[in-house]
Amino acid sequence: MTPDFAELTYPTGTARPDGPLAWAGYDAARAAAQDRTGESESVICGTATIAGRPAVLISFEFRYLGGSLGERTGDRLEAAYTAAREQRLPLVSLIATGGSRMQEGMRALRQLQRVAAQSAMNRAAGLPQIAVLRDPTTGGGWATLGAGADVVLALPGAQVGFAGSRVRPPDADPTAYTAEGQYAAGAVDAVVEPEQLPTRLGHWLRLLTTPATGAPEPPRALGDPAPPTTGWDTVGRARSPQRPHAQAYLGAYFDSREPISGDRCGGRDDGMLCGFGLRDGRAIAYAAQTGTPTRPAGYRTAARLIRLADRLSVPVLTLIDTPGAANDAAAERAGAGAAIADVFAAVAAARVPVTSLVIGEGGSGGALALAAPANTWATPDSYFSVIAPEAAAAILKRPREDVPDLAGELRLRPQDLVELGVVRGVVAH
Repeated sequence: MTPDFAELTYPTGTARPDGPLAWAGYDAARAAAQDRTGESESVICGTATIAGRPAVLISFEFRYLGGSLGERTGDRLEAAYTAAREQRLPLVSLIATGGSRMQEGMRALRQLQRVAAQSAMNRAAGLPQIAVLRDPTTGGGWATLGAGADVVLALPGAQVGFAGSRVRPPDADPTAYTAEGQYAAGAVDAVVEPEQLPTRLGHWLRLLTTPATGAPEPPRALGDPAPPTTGWDTVGRARSPQRPHAQAYLGAYFDSREPISGDRCGGRDDGMLCGFGLRDGRAIAYAAQTGTPTRPAGYRTAARLIRLADRLSVPVLTLIDTPGAANDAAAERAGAGAAIADVFAAVAAARVPVTSLVIGEGGSGGALALAAPANTWATPDSYFSVIAPEAAAAILKRPREDVPDLAGELRLRPQDLVELGVVRGVVAH
């Protein structure tokens, strides 16, 4: 316990001998666990200050019956979620559990429904939830408190997975059940070294609880400030490897930031950078394409980011830079159309202000999905087009030498986009 931690009070009741199943030896096991740990249950809950930021804290004690969840655990977890709502505080869970408590049978397993209901109420109240996955995080604790959190951090090497080590298929790949494996699969936002955890948690708490007000101002242009002459010149500048890309824009725009990663469906796309950043001390969420064809996992991650920001009243900045959505067979099998539709829906439904800036290529619907309908801007070295000039030539059965002329006919230059009413303006250098 730290000096700034205040444990909650929990409901008490009369426990039946050896629990609801009359499991022989259960009372003795609990007594031994209490002697070993000094705790009377597998979780300790209270209010705390983390790097100067207040929160409700749930901490699992794995040495108490493997951090398992029983009915009294459920009582404590419900008290923690309730306290977070009553005090309008974020909830942080430090998880280390092997799952539900067998000695209480289905009465223990039903606590997962109880946790899910409490988590849903906190989401509806606009309160953030952060999970820290310790070793191990398996079973129902992973499938509710862990994977159900808004932001999921993990300690290096932690065992993470729905199946514990003793019940997996004998030929299962062990790397799939690690923090690093879950990060690669899009289920964890970041793997954090233990010594960095307090600072990173404090930073996250600030990002999720201090939203900026109003629409974010678009970043200033970082590349060539001269307006392009022809459409084909515009395309060449947007495709130049020397042009500033998303990392440069995000670095110049934010004072600090934290990433979210993964679509929670088994995928990550390094070509879509999503997260929250501080600008002038207030939080803005961002989703930024990096100039590559965006994959379905990237779109799903962006949709997750936009919906989370909307729920927490954090405005959103999107940076558009893609030749188009990935259109290979793997992307189609991964649900490219549905993933793009999900981003369109998230932007359309957002109640918070969304600002968009085209910083490079704006290729077709794969780029438009991230664009704010009434608040999109462009840099001088960018273009936005219904389709790339080369693809237009192929569809229209025109020779390759017509591609430069087609670029002009598509009216894709920044100044053309302003005249057409597609973007609000061209940002200054």
